[in-house]
Amino acid sequence: MKEKIRIVLLIILFLLILFCVKIYLSKNTNNINVETNQVELGSQVAIESKVIEVNENNFEEEVLNSEKLVLIDFYADWCEPCKMLSPIIDEVSNEKDNVKFVRIDVDTNDNLATRYQIMYMPTLIIIKNGEEIDRSIGLINKDELLKFVEK
Repeated sequence: MKEKIRIVLLIILFLLILFCVKIYLSKNTNNINVETNQVELGSQVAIESKVIEVNENNFEEEVLNSEKLVLIDFYADWCEPCKMLSPIIDEVSNEKDNVKFVRIDVDTNDNLATRYQIMYMPTLIIIKNGEEIDRSIGLINKDELLKFVEK
């Protein structure tokens, strides 16, 4: 009798695990829309980005020597406002062909963060002809970002 109860409990446990796995997979399945170059992540849509990841090795080439206006996004992976601003920058990067959008991780590029005196994040800096012309500190919305890059 104990053996039968043990088998029934194991079957119930197995079915419960299968049910949980099915729910997890249904919530975390990514769908790719080839026509729009968008990836659906559960209920969120990630937009293809034209933002370039810059570090101390390619900073001069990508930023200082750029013929375009450059928007630098100084961010950190642990910064929640940075995570909120990132998709806004990605979206605007697809709309503004006359601006180069770059990101710099302050945790792995501390010399650049020090050079530009980054004290708060996110910090956005506009560079024109190798010189800083404007700065924005903190989270901004899309309209504010569009106005910010109209230099």
